[in-house]
Amino acid sequence: MIRINEIIDKMLAYTSEADLGIVERAYIYSARVHEGQVRLSGEPYLSHPLEVAGILADMKLDAVSVASALLHDVIEDTHTTEENIREMFGPEVAHIVSGVTKLSALPYDSAQAREAESIRKMLLAMADDIRVVLIKLADRLHNMRTLQFHKSAGKQRRIAQETLDIYASIAARLGIYWIKNELEDLSFKYILPEDYERIRSLVSKDQVEREEFIETVKRYIKKKMDENHLKCEVLGRYKRYYSIFQKMRKQNLAFEDVYDIIAFRIILETISQCYEALGLLHSLWKPVPNKFKDYIGMPKPNMYQSLHTTVIGPVGERIEIQIRTHEMDQVAKSGIAAHWSYKEGGKIDKSLTKTFAWLQTLIENQENIKDPKEFLENVRIDLFPDEVYVFTPRGEIKSLPRGATPVDFAYMIHSEVGHQCVGAKVNNRMVPLQYKLVTGDVIEITTAKGHRPSKDWLKFVQTIKARSRIRQWIKTQEKDRSVSLGREMCEKAFRKHKLNFNILSKSEQMGRVVEEFGFKTMDDLIASVGYGKITPLQIVRKFAQKPDAEPEPSLVSRIVEREDRKKLRTGVIVKGVDDILIRYGKCCQPVPGDSITGYITRGHGVTVHRTSCINALKMNPERQIEVEWPDEISATYPVKIHIRAFDRVGLLADVAASISKSGANIISVDTETRSKEMAYLNFTLSVNGTEHLSSVISAVKGVKFVQEVSRIET
Repeated sequence: MIRINEIIDKMLAYTSEADLGIVERAYIYSARVHEGQVRLSGEPYLSHPLEVAGILADMKLDAVSVASALLHDVIEDTHTTEENIREMFGPEVAHIVSGVTKLSALPYDSAQAREAESIRKMLLAMADDIRVVLIKLADRLHNMRTLQFHKSAGKQRRIAQETLDIYASIAARLGIYWIKNELEDLSFKYILPEDYERIRSLVSKDQVEREEFIETVKRYIKKKMDENHLKCEVLGRYKRYYSIFQKMRKQNLAFEDVYDIIAFRIILETISQCYEALGLLHSLWKPVPNKFKDYIGMPKPNMYQSLHTTVIGPVGERIEIQIRTHEMDQVAKSGIAAHWSYKEGGKIDKSLTKTFAWLQTLIENQENIKDPKEFLENVRIDLFPDEVYVFTPRGEIKSLPRGATPVDFAYMIHSEVGHQCVGAKVNNRMVPLQYKLVTGDVIEITTAKGHRPSKDWLKFVQTIKARSRIRQWIKTQEKDRSVSLGREMCEKAFRKHKLNFNILSKSEQMGRVVEEFGFKTMDDLIASVGYGKITPLQIVRKFAQKPDAEPEPSLVSRIVEREDRKKLRTGVIVKGVDDILIRYGKCCQPVPGDSITGYITRGHGVTVHRTSCINALKMNPERQIEVEWPDEISATYPVKIHIRAFDRVGLLADVAASISKSGANIISVDTETRSKEMAYLNFTLSVNGTEHLSSVISAVKGVKFVQEVSRIET
């Protein structure tokens, strides 16, 4: 466990003006309020805030940050209040600690809702004080380093997945790559332990040879630079385990085919030397086409700058080389922390705030999203997409996610420009609205007053802002239509019972009825009737009170009647009602054990999707309906798996046999053999749930020469 004296010594090494008194007082206070508390490891709880503070001292942050790190858990885990912190340590520390504090004490409907609100609060606090997230990242890093003390493998996986999705992405967006890399590798270890061990073992193999290769390449580079009087530092490093795994999976490569297991870095004094070194490298070794990136001329949004090139090295192998200055190297390691400009009692540099304007955009995109599942998914998408850089007609640079279209660009300019977009010119040529933008494109949007967005745009837009604005417009239109339809249905039902709907709708009793159904306005209630979630008869009963009245069938019940009341063995319960026509989304193929949601479609019943399905996330929330798996399920469900293996005689037979022994039925199989004798097999199986699927995947992984087995998501 790190000690407070070590932390103070680290701080004195990079600042002599820091108010170390506030750090010492924070340590004493934290030790007192956490006294008697222990972590799962058995260590005193104080070890955790000390480790977090030590990480911030390594990042050379100010005294307020380090003091806040020592206090970051006291509001959540002790009787301390925010007011106590404000009185003892001032408003700055109180604001930061409050921003870091989780919302675990608040009564949310689910753990997911609680986590969504915790992250939302953290993002809001980040917007005016980035130190909040720096402490949160250090907190999560130490928790991941000690994750082995959690006894539940399921909880380990959940925490690791959240870390990979949210916190590693935030670290990348802030340019703090050493934290990003460590969080990714630690998460990988718990999410896919078998793959982690396999990659680790493969990297360790032939390590002596690789070390010799590193030294050989470094000597070549250093000699070339010295001959041209370029003073530099040359480094060689191994690619991170998770990065290797990602490359293998995305490009369907065997480990042996990943050419940049080792990467090299050349660090020089000036930018002009970087470009000179690039030319020397390309004269020494042949560059690989389309493998050069200039992040010096066009830096990433997180301030990262470097030249990237890939060449055919001295032994005929591809080598990835990065070229940068010492300052760029420091930024690449520490991101925003390398540009830290807080002075004791001062304010953050305005230029730094402008550099991270993406954070405010992210918050604006998410502020109106209430559904926690949608919020978390959108934050994952928004945090760190691969980006392209495009230009407005005036020459302004705009950053968009890879795959973005002119419609995304239009909504980035303004919501009304997006709504009224009818065409686009890219580089002075007309292009379709679904055209995928590439770096360097110059875009001009054509608008028409009165034009409105199309639902089809949701199929190709990439940005959260475009998607949310289009959905919001569609939702408004659908609500208007549903209000009109619902009003007609209510008027008809009320007339049937000799009641005047128009008069009663303005009565105090109707106001109480609206509240009883859980709605805020009359229009919301009527729209729900139009959507088919509530029947007109349910409202009539509040006025007529006729217990003998024949209940009017709901939308989903009428669908069942049209299908001759066929009893389906779906096993899915829709709000506790039986005999409902159920379809399963072909896009995600849910099986028992998956988290699911339903979507009402007029004339087609309820379609069941996995909650993580991209199509489910695009649903109009007004048409969503709660569905659940029952306790006992006898049916089987189709699911697709993908297998990558070294081809051999009998491979297909052995894989099929392992699937059959696991009790799964093979519905279909598609195989393909590509270069270097790699075989790719796609199976459609019948399983009875996620546990059964996991056992099948484990069995197939045991087949000789099988490299990877995964569930096909779409």
